[in-house]
Amino acid sequence: MAQHESNTKLIWQVFGFLSLVTIIEVILGIIKPHSLHFNNFLGTSLLNWIFIILTLVKAAGIMWYFMHMNHERKNFVNSIVLPLIILIPYLVALLLVEGTYLYDTLTPYVNWKY
Repeated sequence: MAQHESNTKLIWQVFGFLSLVTIIEVILGIIKPHSLHFNNFLGTSLLNWIFIILTLVKAAGIMWYFMHMNHERKNFVNSIVLPLIILIPYLVALLLVEGTYLYDTLTPYVNWKY
């Protein structure tokens, strides 16, 4: 008869990791360091890039542990992860390009100070 293995320690570790990343995001969102917020890099501020990267790290952690990707075969994992590695940066690039275009185009007509 097979023994059941408890994953309580792993669940708490994943919870701690996701909580730590979320706490970092919240603190950065509240403080908004001037050096990160008003520094433009590749179409947006460094603070936004940090938020994007931390969000992707959390999404990868959730997928890896809660969707049980760590127990799947390598080819199956690659068929899910590789398109995301290509499509998510493409989506971010499109959003930044289009957002910058709209901001530049609509600036004479819209008051952005809210």
